[in-house]
Order: sequence, then structure tokens, then C-alpha cells
Amino acid sequence: MGGWAGLYSSSTIILKFMTRLNKNFLAASLLALSAMAPLRAQAAQLGGVTMPDAQTLGTQTLTLNGIGLRTYSILHVHIYVAGLYLPHPMNNAHSILQSAEPKILSLHFVRSVGLAKVRSSWKKGLTANCMAPCRLSNADLQQFLATLKPVSAGENIKFIFQNQGMNAYENGQFVGHVGNPQLARLVLAVFIGPHVNAPKLKAELLGGH
Repeated sequence: MGGWAGLYSSSTIILKFMTRLNKNFLAASLLALSAMAPLRAQAAQLGGVTMPDAQTLGTQTLTLNGIGLRTYSILHVHIYVAGLYLPHPMNNAHSILQSAEPKILSLHFVRSVGLAKVRSSWKKGLTANCMAPCRLSNADLQQFLATLKPVSAGENIKFIFQNQGMNAYENGQFVGHVGNPQLARLVLAVFIGPHVNAPKLKAELLGGH
């Protein structure tokens, strides 16, 4: 009986050791797998609006470079949340504007804006950022302003910039094309150019805070 008892005792010790070893091995394996798995950025949220961490354009994936909130007056009234998507992170506005790489600017309006205000803001932004050698004819400006409409809270506006110019979408529906590359750059410059109405928004779109 003593021999069997000793064998049983030894087996119990070995079993406990193997169980502990298996648990440690499992924990180490899970840790290694989690370290190998790619980290996935979470969608960004600001002002009650969620922006995806990436958008697909053809076969290319553009990631969220920065997200910002456009406010108005000293009361900081919320107007829209903007997100800038680029093929790779960049924080230099001039380099982004001059780059031939695709870009996406998404706007989600949280407040309605009347037509007069929409046209006034765009006119001011376009003319202020068109500096020599840039030339924006009055005819081109008026043609662009004529395409604008009032914006309602909840609407999504997306500008897609590519070599051939810019396409505009409203709530997922195509609404217009700008074939003039200079004018397309000016549209983006309204948000990140040298003379913007919202410097804080510009800094946020460039990846700052």
C-alpha cells in the first residue's frame, strides 16, 4: 500500500506541475498572438459625430489624418465636424495641397446653414487663399458659388480630390465635379490653406489638437 500511495502522491505532484505549465504556456501564447495581431485604430468621435478610421478610394485606403470641429462666434456654436483622409499621415498643409495623391474631406453638419452664409463663407475662403501665381477669375468664382445650396443639420458632404480635379457628394450622391486642378486645391485650401477662418480646425485636420 505504501508503494501505491507514494506513486499516487508523485503522480499528483506531476499532474499539478503539468497543469500549471500548460496554463503558463497558454497565457504566453495568447500574449504572443496579441502582440503579433495588427492594432486597429478606433473610429474617431467628436461633437457627437463618428468618423471612420479609414475610407476606401478604388483600391487605395486613406486613413484619418485629423478630425476637427467648426464652431462659430464667441459662443462656439457647433456647425460641422470635418475629417481629412490621406494615404499616409502628413502635418504640412502646403505639402498636402501640392501633393498629387488622392485626398478626401468629409463634413458632417450638426447645424443648418443658409444659402447666403454658405456663399459668403466660400467666397471669402477661396479669394483669400488664391495668392499669386494663383488666378481665380470672377466667372469661375461665380460659377462655383452658383452651384452651392443651403445645408441642413444631419447632412454629409464629401469632397474627393484626385489628379483630374475634385468630385463632390452630398449624402452619398454625386452632385458636382471641378475639373480645374487649381480651383480644386483652393477648395481644400479653404480648410487648411494659409488664410483660413478657423485656425483651430486647420490644426486639428493636420493631426494637431
